[in-house]
Amino acid sequence: MDPVPLDEDEFVGVFLRGELESSRFGGAVRDALKARGLSEALVTQADLRDVRQNRWRRELLGTTRGYTAGTGLFDGFPSAVAWSRAVLAPADLAAVRYTDYSYWVELSAGTRLPVNAAAAVDAGRSVFGQSNEPFLAAASAVRSGLVLPEIIVVGPDSHDLVVLEGHLRLTAYALCRFPTALTVVMGLSPEVRGWSLFGHGAAAGHGES
Repeated sequence: MDPVPLDEDEFVGVFLRGELESSRFGGAVRDALKARGLSEALVTQADLRDVRQNRWRRELLGTTRGYTAGTGLFDGFPSAVAWSRAVLAPADLAAVRYTDYSYWVELSAGTRLPVNAAAAVDAGRSVFGQSNEPFLAAASAVRSGLVLPEIIVVGPDSHDLVVLEGHLRLTAYALCRFPTALTVVMGLSPEVRGWSLFGHGAAAGHGES
């Protein structure tokens, strides 16, 4: 399947749906919704035709992750990105790198590659005192046939990709030896190399979902 173009509003919606289902980040999304008197339906039943809803979702991602401010996760992230929905084959998924964040660098033995992180989890090695149980639970869900939320990847081109959202899910697929191709949301921009978590090699930063 050739990549299908997406607009920014759909990217934001996919990102927030993934975060809402995250045990680590879901609470922050719910708190931000509650503070604005908004329900989870803004995320789970997004109406991309509604201009006001789209604005609220962008503001929500700005509050929780620094999207509109260019801070936090989005420090140095380019403003102009070509978003699409694309299919990545198992070999392509295995080549996607984690963000340049200390936890993922350590878990993957400095490589930022999910297959090496999966090998560590399989061997029972944990890092920074964090349990591997979430990886194992997600991998079990994959083996049972559950479809996990889409992973979001970014890069200067489709051959040099880094996870923006979905690190845990990518690791779960790696634990299952990437059994099938996956549909992902992909953002391409030559300027993404300036993003603080894109990294160059395996230098340590500090973490993402």
